Amino acid sequence: MNKCWLKDPVDHDFPAAIDYLELLFTKDESKVFAENLKKATTVIKKSKDILRASCLPLLPQDNIHIKENLKKVKKGGKLSPVLLVKKDGKLIIADGYHRVCAIYYLSEDLEIPCRLV
Repeated sequence: MNKCWLKDPVDHDFPAAIDYLELLFTKDESKVFAENLKKATTVIKKSKDILRASCLPLLPQDNIHIKENLKKVKKGGKLSPVLLVKKDGKLIIADGYHRVCAIYYLSEDLEIPCRLV
């Protein structure tokens, strides 16, 4: 695993994922997704593949969150793995969209640890 990643997601990633998922699903469904993400094993995916599968655009490099993540990595800091939900053939980045975009700017082929349910 790339040295710029934590082994596990940080605790505040799961409530953030629920907040986003509640825009797409019921509160109960969102909580179930988050609980499943907590228990899921970490898988490795490339940044370019996550963006393509999620159908999300690459955010601009001057986005404040992208800049903060890039600065953190360049200083030797570690990012939290990305939380992904696959539902009805669609991939949803429940938490970590800015991290995926930041890593893409370093190299689209860099691998990202993810929890996928």
